[in-house]
This record gives sequence, structure tokens and C-alpha cells, in this order.
Amino acid sequence: MSEWSVGEPRKLAFDEPVTELNVRIVHGTVNVVGTDESSARLEVSEIEGPPLLVTQQGGTLTVAYEDLPWKGFLKWLDRKGWRRSAVVSVAVPSSTRVELGVVGAAATVSGIDGPAEVKGVSGDTTLVGLTGPVRADTVSGSVEAQALSGALRFNSVSGDLTVVDGAGPSVRADSVSGSMIVDLDPAGGPTDVSLTSVSGEIAIRLPHPADARVEANTASGTVSNAFEDLRVAGQWGAKRITGRLGAGNGRLKATTVSGSIALLRRPPTEDGPWEAGPRDARPGEGSTGTPTDGTTAGTTDKKVL
Repeated sequence: MSEWSVGEPRKLAFDEPVTELNVRIVHGTVNVVGTDESSARLEVSEIEGPPLLVTQQGGTLTVAYEDLPWKGFLKWLDRKGWRRSAVVSVAVPSSTRVELGVVGAAATVSGIDGPAEVKGVSGDTTLVGLTGPVRADTVSGSVEAQALSGALRFNSVSGDLTVVDGAGPSVRADSVSGSMIVDLDPAGGPTDVSLTSVSGEIAIRLPHPADARVEANTASGTVSNAFEDLRVAGQWGAKRITGRLGAGNGRLKATTVSGSIALLRRPPTEDGPWEAGPRDARPGEGSTGTPTDGTTAGTTDKKVL
């Protein structure tokens, strides 16, 4: 086993192959990026407080504080240990399995094909272009996932979840008061989506045409439905949206007690090219970026999502 104590800014390169990465930090920032190389590189650009312990044993690379274990991570509330901060960047092979724990720190994971697991006491997490299965557990930190093609599992007390261009086979999310916004990529196949919240709002944007069996329920919240093929039942108290879109190959289930539920529809050609208006156009006649066919494609959905 190789070991380094990093108490000041430093760069490290690891010649041995890395198949698993474990990072646990308090305050600051951590960035993990997948590369085509077989080796890994680490840069600690800022650090305050106790040193980080970096170890490499076999194919496992660990960057963490000695008093911050992975087991029981979400219960770690040692106030004295919060007087620390680090800015850490790690480049690893894209096939690496990643385990990331943050307390009050911002985290970004991108370009990873292996399984990824994130635990956060607080602090926001961004996941970009991951193709393997992803699990995210937070107390109050929010998670934004962009262009994921693997299965996503999310659990939180009050953290929000935002999924943009989700193309994975499944999205499963549970929260007490956090809001959930899920935007499904039309290029992806049928998706199994299950969202549950007590008081958080839920918004789901489906491709057009959509392909899913839908069941959405709220005990006391409001509902909004953009699909003529779905039925809305209940005027006072409990409300329910049910039905089938397309062949019904996918599944969409959303449940909340007091939060609102909105089912939105992607325009067929949301990002299609727009023609530029004439240079001498007066306000309201092409100078504001309005499509030349007179439509305002996607305006309503974009405001919500």
C-alpha cells in the first residue's frame, strides 16, 4: 500500500491502474472526471485544517480524512471537524467505480462509466454524462443530473432533484420535502420512473410522442396535465392522473401528499433552428428571437423546468 499525507497544495500521479475511487471531504469542492487513460491523477489546489490522507491499495485510490469513515457517513456531525476545507480534483479511468462523500462541499462527477455512489450531508452535487448506475443519498444537498444513461436512485430528506435529458432505464426518487424535476430525453428508450414525496413538488417533462403508463396521485396538492390522452380525476382533496401514452411501454408513477404534480410535454422540435429576423425589424417582429412561423415553441415548459 502507498500512502501520502497532503497538508498543502500538491499534485500526485499514480502509475498503478485504478479501478475504484473513494473521496470524502468536508467543505470546499471535489471534481471527479473520467478519462481514457489507465492511470489516475490527483490535484489538491487548496486545503485548510487537517491533512488529507491519500492511499492506494491494489486498484483502490482513497482521498479522505482519517476521522471521516464511509460507513455511517450521513450521521457524521462532528462540529469540531467542520473547521476544514479542501479543493480536490481527480482524473480516473472512465470505467472506475466512484464513491463520493461530501459535507458542505460542492461536488461534480462527469464522464464515468462505472457505478457511482454519492452521499452528502449538505452541499450540491452535479452528475454529468454518467453511463453506469448512480445512487445519490443526501440530507439537505441538492442533486442535478445531466445526460445520464444509467439507472438513477435518489434519496433525500429536503434536497431537490433535477434530471435534465434523462435517458437511463429507470429513475427512482424519494424525498420528504425536496422538489423533483425530471426531464426525459426523447432519444432514450422506455423509462421506468417512480417519484415519491411528502410535501415536495413534482414536475415531469415527457418526450413527444410519449410512451408510458401513467399514474400520478396527490392527497391535497394541485395537478397540471398537458396530455389529452390522460384522465384527471378529483376536484377537491385527492387528485389522480391516469392513462396510457403511446404503446405504454414505459412506466411513470408519481406520489405526493401535499405537493403539486405537473406532467409537461416536450415540443417535437424544441431545439430546431430559428431563422433570424430582419435587421430593421421593429420590436415584436422578429427582433426578440421569436420563431418566424409565429410559434413560441417550448416557452411554457422552459419556464417551469
